[in-house]
Amino acid sequence: MDWQDDRQKLPWAFWQTLILALGWIAVGPWSAMAQSRDTENTLRLDEGTTRPAAKIADVGWLAGYWRGDGLGGECEEIWSLPAGDRMHGIFTLANEGGLVFSEAMTLVEEEGSLVLKVKHFTPEFVGWEEKGDFVRFPLVRLDDNQAYFRGLTFRRESDETLLIYIALSKDGERKEHELRLDRVAFQDSP
Repeated sequence: MDWQDDRQKLPWAFWQTLILALGWIAVGPWSAMAQSRDTENTLRLDEGTTRPAAKIADVGWLAGYWRGDGLGGECEEIWSLPAGDRMHGIFTLANEGGLVFSEAMTLVEEEGSLVLKVKHFTPEFVGWEEKGDFVRFPLVRLDDNQAYFRGLTFRRESDETLLIYIALSKDGERKEHELRLDRVAFQDSP
């Protein structure tokens, strides 16, 4: 009796189990971290999937003073060095010399991954969100020079250039905005 004859005598349940096992080996470890494209340069984590493991040191390349254009105005973003399990940042958007809004940001290790927490403020420093609320951007994927959070991507194009992509919804339409920021030495600030 050869292999072909033996294969025909094996029960169907065996073949189903084998097919399922091979399928899990092929996609199982990756399916728990499934991501979908939100916009051209942003991602979202599919429902029921696990966030990738990450430490704050993995995004230490964000630290510094960054300035450039985006969102119809002049942007500045300042990130502290990693300290413990977090980094802190400030973002401002100015247009025609006046502040449009600002953000206070905390990038923190949470449940073995990272989450970016953002609170927005008017030029008069009144919070957009309620007192205890903030916007959460959980980490979706982390590469050497890119950190993908839900609807928000930081991409280090070089040591001197940071690209930020953010997906915003307006009137039911999802649109991506690019911020191109250059590293600035603090003594070069206006």
